Amino acid sequence: QLQLVESGGGLVQPGGSLRLSCAASGINFSINTMGWYRQAPGKQREFVARITSGGSTNYADSVKGRFTISRDNAKNTLYLQMSSLKPEDTAVYFCNAARVDIWGYDYWGQGTQVTVSS
Repeated sequence: QLQLVESGGGLVQPGGSLRLSCAASGINFSINTMGWYRQAPGKQREFVARITSGGSTNYADSVKGRFTISRDNAKNTLYLQMSSLKPEDTAVYFCNAARVDIWGYDYWGQGTQVTVSS
């Protein structure tokens, strides 16, 4: 089965750092565009960061300069390194896999909780 499993979430103080991982299986990982999205309680899911099969990245303005997205194709794993965390970063973070050559190809993990609080 196609599966995306996020891990690495937890409780961290403001200004702290956290590294999220997304382990992928059942897909040709290296040709997928991968991304991170997040959703806070009562709010819409929002884009955080994206990395293409060629390694190009882009970020939401709210996280630019603080978060870094990366991928390890040999391990079929996506990462999100988060630093200088703020309380407003508190959300469930979701991993996403997409294909630019297949219309409607769009898969999600179950999410991992990140809580930023003092």
